Parts: sequence; structure tokens; C-alpha cells
Amino acid sequence: MDSDLRRFRELPAPTEAGRREPIKIEALTRQLARGDEAAYRVFYDAYFDRLSRYLLVVTAGDEDAAREALQGMLIRLVKYVRVFTDETVFWSWLTVLARSSWSDDKRKRRRYLAFLDRFTLYSRVEKETGMEDPLGKLLELQLSMLTAPERQLIEQKYFEHLPVRFIAEQMKLTEKAVESSLARIRRKLKHSVLSALKNESPN
Repeated sequence: MDSDLRRFRELPAPTEAGRREPIKIEALTRQLARGDEAAYRVFYDAYFDRLSRYLLVVTAGDEDAAREALQGMLIRLVKYVRVFTDETVFWSWLTVLARSSWSDDKRKRRRYLAFLDRFTLYSRVEKETGMEDPLGKLLELQLSMLTAPERQLIEQKYFEHLPVRFIAEQMKLTEKAVESSLARIRRKLKHSVLSALKNESPN
């Protein structure tokens, strides 16, 4: 994944000058399919902002989700780009990649939220039966390593099931700011849990 994104990481920000020359889609996509670095610069300049705006609409203004979806879309572009002769068809294909990336991200997010729900259930079972759950213990440890404000936000949203609007009012923040913080904390927890599982020694 990192190698696929490397093409885009060092590219400059889009400039108006880069949009003055009309793009020849067939030549551009042919060069993209060959892995031509200059072609990826042209693509970035012409489509990066446009795709960013498109995904902001798709994600209802969630900047973090749009950014993640765009990253996934770029990976798909590198892997699956082919020759197109019509710009309209090419743009439609790009939007399909973008929506597919967003859908995958949503599925991953739902699976992770389900994981948090299972942790809540396992914690209750452990308290009622005295049985220990190793996976629950691992997540509990990672939760304990969050900052106090991060833990409070996770507990209010996923353990107490408080509405985002209520949490935002309590914290004197916008709902969008709260959702953005929750997304960031979820990613942080996901990475720490997966890293711990990966490094855990087998019995």
C-alpha cells in the first residue's frame, strides 16, 4: 500500500498554471498505466482537488473520512488504471473508485464499532460470571493508555451511548468536531490493538 501511494506523496500542490493546457485523456491514461511519474503529476494537478471535493460531498462533509477514502482511491488508481479515450468516462470511473473506497472504509468502521460493542458485552459478562476474556483485556489496556479526554469521549459515545449532539453541547464543540475526534481516536485504538495482537507471542 505504501509503495502505491509513494507516487503521490512528493507531488506539489495543484496550481492554476497546471490546468491551462488541455489534457489528452488517452495519452495521459496510457502513461499512467505504464507507471510514468510525470503522468501522475499531471493527474494530481488536474484531479486531486476535484476528487477531494467530490468525496467531501459523498461523506457529507466528513474531512477525515474523505481523506481516507481519497487515499484508498489513489491506491486503486495505481493498481487498476487502464487506457481511456473519453474524459467523461474516465471521470465516471474515478468516481466509482472513490465511492468503492468510501464503502470499504465504512465497512471497516462498522466492523470496528462492532468490536467495541463486543468489548462492552464481554466486560459485562466478565463482571457477572468472573470469566476473563483475553481480547477484552487487550482492548481495556489500550483504552487505559488513551488520554483522559479521549477516554471520556469514547466512554460517552460507545459505552454510555450518548448522542453526539449532547456530547458536543457538553464540550462546547460542534458535532462535526466531535465526530472528527471520535474518528481519530478510533484509528488510534485500531492501530494500537492490531499492533499488540501482531506482536503478541504465541502460547
